[in-house]
Amino acid sequence: MLSIDLRGHAAVITGASGMLGRVMARVFADCGADLVLHYYHGEEAAQSLADELRRTTGRRVLTVQADITSAEDVQRMKMQVDAAKIGTPDILIHNAVIQYDWKPVLEQPLEDFESQFRSCTMQTVHMVKAFVPDIIAKGEGGRIVVVNTECAALAEENCGAYTAAKRGLDGLVRVLAKELGQHQITVNEVAPGWTITENDRRNHTESQPDYDKTVPLKRRGTDMEIAQMCAFLASPLASFTTGAYIPVSGGRVMPAI
Repeated sequence: MLSIDLRGHAAVITGASGMLGRVMARVFADCGADLVLHYYHGEEAAQSLADELRRTTGRRVLTVQADITSAEDVQRMKMQVDAAKIGTPDILIHNAVIQYDWKPVLEQPLEDFESQFRSCTMQTVHMVKAFVPDIIAKGEGGRIVVVNTECAALAEENCGAYTAAKRGLDGLVRVLAKELGQHQITVNEVAPGWTITENDRRNHTESQPDYDKTVPLKRRGTDMEIAQMCAFLASPLASFTTGAYIPVSGGRVMPAI
């Protein structure tokens, strides 16, 4: 019977205090990974999550604060991880993103295009520069999973800044997959659709009829379904998959061959 076994691995999850990040952290801990939980503003949520995971799974869990758009901050985060002696993180999950108001391109402030590029694309540059040299030096391979979006493929109205940044991220992932492949480091993207999170369950907004009817499976995906795909790509089960853009959107995005 196949199972996702991440015992003996340490994962850094950016944006771990957010709705999707918390579910990812629980899934990775349940699979046996030790964790570095990154947060920017959500210290209380990150600490509470870390306490929960230590108590329920027995995993080693470290929380770290950083601005993932800053190379200096990410390097400082790496130094904190090293000092904590949690081991060399060989799984990087890039989930953090700056939230902003979506508007038509003609109305979107230029700052939003810049912030989206910094948080979507440059986050991966900073994380790779900080953490990948140690993964290479360890010589046992590694996994990088970045959260993209169905918007990158659909390029729908009012999401120009987000789409531009995530399409830039897509190109970067494909380059990294080729550059890091010789070190047995895989680099893949998970591209969610409009995902149900705890906020939706609390507010009873899981059903969105106008959106749901555009999905072949006729529903929105859940945070758990996204987290499970990330865990699969981070596991030995996905050892020969790299450079992939994998929609988890119920068929709303079907990449052509």
